[in-house]
Order: sequence, then structure tokens, then C-alpha cells
Amino acid sequence: MSPNTATSAARRARRSGARAAPPTREVILDTAERLFAARGVDGVAVRDLAREMCLTAPSLYNHFRSKQALYDAVLERGLRPIVDLLAAAWHPGALRPDHVRVTLDRLMEHLAKHPHLARLLQRALLEETGSAQERLARWLSPLYRGGFAVIRETATAAGWDDAELPHLTLGLFGLVFAYFTNATVLRLVADAGDPYSAELLATERAFLEKAIFRLLGPRPRRTPNIRQRRHLAR
Repeated sequence: MSPNTATSAARRARRSGARAAPPTREVILDTAERLFAARGVDGVAVRDLAREMCLTAPSLYNHFRSKQALYDAVLERGLRPIVDLLAAAWHPGALRPDHVRVTLDRLMEHLAKHPHLARLLQRALLEETGSAQERLARWLSPLYRGGFAVIRETATAAGWDDAELPHLTLGLFGLVFAYFTNATVLRLVADAGDPYSAELLATERAFLEKAIFRLLGPRPRRTPNIRQRRHLAR
């Protein structure tokens, strides 16, 4: 059940006088992820979260001792699998299609399951200050280092200079997360329908695979032109 569905069910039960089932931990995290992405950490009060799930603030504290603890749990659930995935994806040497496909399949599946995560990260990087950014930095550091380790040797073989590797790593992160941050653009501008439909997610998945191989695949050998061939023949 999606967080929106769970929230609607709770509200219907309250209107009818029936007792709604208490939200599960996953529903609480889904709701918090969605509200934090829409309003930022400072823009969401505990009472807002509780009201969204038809709870009282004290009852929400039974699950999480504070809003910051809830924010930490949202980041843990959203970013831990990605950090672990990148650690498992590291293989020295040439870029292997099977490794790329498995990594992308799992990454897309995770981000589609948590479609508000990318916007939450973007908002935190642009707007949040203090402890929220410090918490996020603790996750982004291993995420960046893991991505850098995955592409380092392959990128060098593909012709990228050492000074360009940090920018390349950041660019690849942008490619992956930008779809989920800006997915509504497809619907508003390209009239592409539901950006989270199986069809469009599959198209995005195929695009990412093609883009990664074009960025990190071996450089094509240039065919010598006529002048070069004459010079080599001497």
C-alpha cells in the first residue's frame, strides 16, 4: 500500500468513526520522505507528520524519538542500499556489461520504490542548513567515494584525465538522480505520460546503460587519413 493510499484509508476510517490500523514503520518513513522532499526538514513539524497519518504527535514519538531521528531513518533507508550497491559493483579493469546491467537494474528498482528520495536530496543540498546538511554529508561522502572507485580505472582507460574524474563521477550521479528529481518535466513538456510507469522507467534504464557505455567505454580507434597513411608507409 502506498503512503497516499494508507493516509486516505486512515482519514476515511476517522470520518466513519472506525479505528484505523496504526501505520507501519514503512508507511511512516514513506510519509516523512514525501513531506521532507516537498517542504524540507525545517518546513515539516512532527504534528504535520502525525496529522498526515491520523496520529497524535506523542504516538509518533513512540516510533521515533525526534524529527531528526526520523530524518536519519529516512536517509538510512534511502541511501544505505545505494552505498552497498556501489560497493558491490566495484570491479577493477574494463567495464563489463553484465555488471553494469545488474547495478542499473537494482538502482532503478530502488529509486522507483522511493521516488521522493532524489528530490529530498536536492532540496537538502540547496536549502537545508546546519545539522540536516551534516547528516546528509555523512551519507554522500561514502556514496561519492564508492562511485569514484567504480569508475576510476575504467574512466582512465576511456581517456578521462585525473582532474576530470571528480567531475565525471558527479555527472554520473546527476544522470541517475536527475530523472527522479525532474520526472514531471516529461509529463509537462514532452507529454510522455506517467514518468513512473513501467514503460518510461524501462526507457530511462536503457538510456542510462547507453550513456554509461558512451562515457566510459573504450575509445574508438581513429582510422588514419590519407596523409597519415602515406607518412606511415615511408
